[in-house]
Amino acid sequence: MSTQYLNLPNGRRIAYCQSSGQQPGIVFLGGYASDMDGTKAQHIETFAKQHRRAFLRFDYTGHGKSSGRFEDGCISEWRQDAEDIIREVTTGPQIFVGSSMGGWISLLLAKGELKQRIAAFIGIAAAPDFTVDFECHRLSRVEWQDLQEKGFCQMASEYSDDGLWVSRKLIDDGANNLIMTKTLDLPFPVRLLQGSADTDVDQSVAIRLLNHIRGRDVELRLVKDEDHRFSSDRCLRMIDHTLIEVFGIVQES
Repeated sequence: MSTQYLNLPNGRRIAYCQSSGQQPGIVFLGGYASDMDGTKAQHIETFAKQHRRAFLRFDYTGHGKSSGRFEDGCISEWRQDAEDIIREVTTGPQIFVGSSMGGWISLLLAKGELKQRIAAFIGIAAAPDFTVDFECHRLSRVEWQDLQEKGFCQMASEYSDDGLWVSRKLIDDGANNLIMTKTLDLPFPVRLLQGSADTDVDQSVAIRLLNHIRGRDVELRLVKDEDHRFSSDRCLRMIDHTLIEVFGIVQES
């Protein structure tokens, strides 16, 4: 699928891939410092085509093929990217599949006007409010000192030899976008998929999120020994089965 670009206000140029199909469609929202060409995004695209469902994956600004520098971004800006691309290139109800930070972005969108268009939410190792964890638990003393003195640091990560870029702007903006401080009313099916061996988003986060959501149809599925990537064959099959289940529930309602 060829990459397309959407020009938005403030010079933003969002890269995206989209395929047509039946509604509700699927929107994949990726994670922090990831891009739309990852294993899960492309796997779900294949699923969507096989089931003749509309599908959208995209890169936030500073990610992948989109404009901007990653180190300049923050949650508010990436949420705006997601809202703008969904408004501009999709119509009708959509199933949001949010991976890691994409889970946080999805839940922020569910608090706004797009809530009426969300048919269901599937969170894959969803990481709401992860900037609090960065600030309070994940940063070493040296990294914390760099953050305070330079306004940024490179946080150690098993996914990158150079570490993950963390800025003061990201931390401060994250504090203005917390969703675990108030009950989340989600009137659509919610499925939270989580690996027990995830060292980036502990399973306790998924349990807290489960208890934090108020809704008629909310489930957490914890998979033993799977990590944050959640992209093994077993995990990809679970994502497929969850999508099929959710489509059935949405169509029956």
